Amino acid sequence: MTIRVIIVDDQAMVRAGFAALLAAQSDIDVVGEAADGRQGVEVSRHQHPDVVLMDVRMPEMDGLAAARELLNPPIGVVHRPKVLMLTTFDVDDYVYEALRAGASGFLLKDAPPADLIAAVRVVAAGDALLAPSVTRRLIADFAAQRPSGATRGGQALRLNGLTPRETEVLELIARGLSNQEIAGRLVLAEQTVKTHIGRVLAKLDLRDRAQAVIFAYESGLVTPGDAGA
Repeated sequence: MTIRVIIVDDQAMVRAGFAALLAAQSDIDVVGEAADGRQGVEVSRHQHPDVVLMDVRMPEMDGLAAARELLNPPIGVVHRPKVLMLTTFDVDDYVYEALRAGASGFLLKDAPPADLIAAVRVVAAGDALLAPSVTRRLIADFAAQRPSGATRGGQALRLNGLTPRETEVLELIARGLSNQEIAGRLVLAEQTVKTHIGRVLAKLDLRDRAQAVIFAYESGLVTPGDAGA
């Protein structure tokens, strides 16, 4: 199955470079480009891509606003692509808000070409892409601005629906461990870990791993001081 991608970035050279790289892959088809967020939303609505590579900072409409429109479309619009945010700095102010809006992850523009190709495939497959640097940023955000007591209390109640093992898996996801690392830590098969993660997402009504990380912090299951444990 071919992955349909559009590239939204205000720099023509960036768009051209990414398009050439991705179009050279047999399983990826670049079906459109846009120079700002508003155009990106329009192109996406026409082309129905699987993945949108979205620059964070652009004129007219920035990447965060565009991601919100794509991921929370108006009534009557059924298409919701995966959104992979592109940024120059891993400490971009929009990281947390974009993930809350439903973005599937972040990728640095200076990442190696192989990382870009892998990121598109990972996101298209329904997983989230959270680099360690982005996870650290999330932790810093929570340390500086904790959710309200009401938010934390409501999220904590939802944790009661998880089994002890599922809770343990969620905690390790929030600490930045991969499926393979979680399997090693808990002495489980990697497929079993994937099954647990799927159940956690379903029970908590979360879209992907990125939202699971946010939920774990908002509920108080994990605190910034525990992150490196």
